[in-house]
Amino acid sequence: MNSPAAQPVRTAPVNVWGVINTTQDSFSDGGRFDELPSAMAQARRLIADGADVLDIGGESTRPGAEAVSEAREVDRVVPLIRAIRAESTIPISIDTMKPAVAHAAVEAGATIWNDVTALRHAADSLGVAAELGCDVVLMHMRGEPQTMQAAPHYDDVVGEVAAFLQARAEAAMAAGVARERIWLDPGIGFGKHMTRHNLPLLAGLDRVVALGFPVLLGVSRKRFISALDSGEDRPPHERLGGSIAGALAGAAAGVAAVRVHDVRETVQALVVWTAIAQARPRQN
Repeated sequence: MNSPAAQPVRTAPVNVWGVINTTQDSFSDGGRFDELPSAMAQARRLIADGADVLDIGGESTRPGAEAVSEAREVDRVVPLIRAIRAESTIPISIDTMKPAVAHAAVEAGATIWNDVTALRHAADSLGVAAELGCDVVLMHMRGEPQTMQAAPHYDDVVGEVAAFLQARAEAAMAAGVARERIWLDPGIGFGKHMTRHNLPLLAGLDRVVALGFPVLLGVSRKRFISALDSGEDRPPHERLGGSIAGALAGAAAGVAAVRVHDVRETVQALVVWTAIAQARPRQN
């Protein structure tokens, strides 16, 4: 067994979570890391690139994605989590809506439960989160992955998202989840129109940050970037510039972390952004 790998030392205003999807149908990297050797190689690469956390998913939540069984999802993520933990002490997040999968992942070495349903998928989700005692990410999503992009409507997208997240945080605390364990995610692209909702939500991130919980922001490679860039549906790997712009917007608003596919480039952008901000003369 290899000894735990040390993480690179750097200075950046937010943590960078590196994504590994062990699926065949994820919107960006489906099929690339659905076997343990390729997934483990990607984990090592992301750690070397400066990831603070590895976020591992075994079920796609892209628009229209089909659900997979608990057993299949466990088979996809648990061997990878165990393999990573045998080599590294890096925090691991399990991206799942299923309590049984979260439980198996935490037993294998994960320390964060990232739930796109904000602990609403199952009747025991809140109770399992409290029992596990791990950090929990509560994300905003309208509907389900299969239906979430079917004509989403908001009167005040920022206010409604913030109110939902506040309510879910309160529900989690009432169930026994410690306040300091709770993260919020505004759910960019989940039940939101590409520009009518995602852009105001990104512009209003400070209102979500003001709720007082650490915020995880995921804009990496999302389709709205192409809608703004050219109106054409460019492939996900051609959306790096927009992904970095979103990460910097999040940093400016005070988010605690960004969830990304391109770790090295995002880390570099955040380090330079921080250095520029620190070089500005302070006003009295």
